[in-house]
This record gives sequence, structure tokens and C-alpha cells, in this order.
Amino acid sequence: MDLSKVKLNEFDSRKGFDRGAGKLKEMCWYLLKVFFFLSAIPYPSSLKLAILRMFGAKVGKGVVIKPRVNVHFPWKIEIGDHTWIGEEVFILNFENVTIGKNVCISQRAFLCGGNHDFRDPAFSYRNGEIVLSDGAWVGASCFIGPSVTIGTDSVIAAGSVLTASVGSNGIYRGNPAVFIKNRW
Repeated sequence: MDLSKVKLNEFDSRKGFDRGAGKLKEMCWYLLKVFFFLSAIPYPSSLKLAILRMFGAKVGKGVVIKPRVNVHFPWKIEIGDHTWIGEEVFILNFENVTIGKNVCISQRAFLCGGNHDFRDPAFSYRNGEIVLSDGAWVGASCFIGPSVTIGTDSVIAAGSVLTASVGSNGIYRGNPAVFIKNRW
């Protein structure tokens, strides 16, 4: 006897989600991503930035992208000047991700713009944009969920889980992340 109300067979991946590009563009991106982004080889950031721009990303000057960074859809990302993206950062940007100027995203952080609605038996999408305002710092191994904005100059301490927006100039830590004190 099946008591579960969950009906994953009713999930429709096309409903409520726009990939933002055609299949050919997406396949070409995945091929280049494997060789130049997911690789441990420290290709120059300038090469990676040129590839991101070629696929529609809006990228400022002086951006540093370390090895093994996974950007899901470059055509849905904007990165401001002098931003650093550390090793093994994963940006699952089913919706737009906006990263301001002078932002630091430390190694193994996960910006997760995709989710499912647990109240819907068919698990429909519940995706959302992510905004990291100027001067924000996302510590190592943080999780940033969909529909989250991190205010200007705020810090999300290493290992924290952030599922709601936070204001400017704060230090937030924990699971769930809570305000600790002002940064400046």
C-alpha cells in the first residue's frame, strides 16, 4: 500500500522554468565548461571571462575565477568588477544571479537558485534569483538558497546556510545563518 502523496512521475521540467538558451548553445557551453572551468588546470581568468562573455554573461573587469568553478548557465549571470570566485564554487543559476563589485565567494560555496515546492506532490519548481551586493563575502562551504539577497558589505561566515535575505554591513553565521554583529 502506497501512503505517500508524492508523485514524482507528474513532474514537468518544462513547466515554470526557462533555460534561457537553446539545446545547441547549452551543449557547447557544457563542452567548454568541462575543459576550462571544471578542470583543475589553472587556466587564466582572462580566458574564462572571455568564454563566459561569449555565452552571454555580463562580466566586469578584474574578475578572478579559480579552477573547478561550475557556472550552470552563463547567460543568466552578471559579475561586477574585481570580484573573486574561489575553487570549486558551484553557481546553480536556474534564475539570474547578480554578483556585485568587490565580492568574494570562497571555495566550495554553493549558490543554489533552484529548488522544488515540497507542498506540490509533483515537486514543481520554486526557483529564485540570487543577489550578492557590492562588497559581500560568502565564506567557504556556504549554502545560499534561491530568492536570497545579501546586502552590501555583509559577510556570511564559513559553513553557514542562508535561505533568507540579509541586510547590509552584517556578519551572519550558522545554520540557519543569524546576525552576529556589524562588520564595520
